[in-house]
Amino acid sequence: MDDTLTLFRPVGPDELDLIYASGNRAFPPRLPGQPIFYPVLNMNYAVQIARDWNMRDSGAGYVTRFHVRKDFILKYPVQTVGDNIHQELWIPAAELPELNNNIVGEIEVIAVFK
Repeated sequence: MDDTLTLFRPVGPDELDLIYASGNRAFPPRLPGQPIFYPVLNMNYAVQIARDWNMRDSGAGYVTRFHVRKDFILKYPVQTVGDNIHQELWIPAAELPELNNNIVGEIEVIAVFK
């Protein structure tokens, strides 16, 4: 998988249901007022968000892992939004369908917090 980049996405139960509805192949469209989709670059950061924010806000948090073609994803610069582990990509909401088309394999749940 040298031609892919592994990314993580912390989600709540509603978003996870929509991922399951896609056959674990796509992330759902962003809601109004959500101009970006932000996958994160490491599991530790994804765990922090799922455990500390998603679980508090919706009763459960999940960490998903997925692989994206490098030739697509490397056009988005890394954004550091806190400590050096707090790195994410900012993908405009309008480009999310293109991201979904560049996912290789399935989106998998790798951690659950309830």
